[in-house]
Amino acid sequence: MKLHHSLSAVSAAAFLIALPGCAVTRGQETVGAYIDDSAITVNVKARLADAAAVDAAAISVETLEGTVMLSGFARSSAEKTSAERLAYEVKGVKSVHNAIVVRRS
Repeated sequence: MKLHHSLSAVSAAAFLIALPGCAVTRGQETVGAYIDDSAITVNVKARLADAAAVDAAAISVETLEGTVMLSGFARSSAEKTSAERLAYEVKGVKSVHNAIVVRRS
């Protein structure tokens, strides 16, 4: 009986030690935060795709801990500003870094 309890205790300890290893190692981000960031990225991309004033194919979106990074190219400063505004409107976005470059014609 003692052996059974010892094995149970060792198994429980090993499980608790291994559990933090299940976190996504994108910095120190948890699985939940990674999923939230992925949802934000998808929602920003969808919002950009729905906007007629923005060429969503020319803009990349990445999210880390609620901060959205926009990069790529815009036809005008108005398009660049629109993309940033649309990103800010997505639920869960804490800040937006707009690194979109305006192409000069």
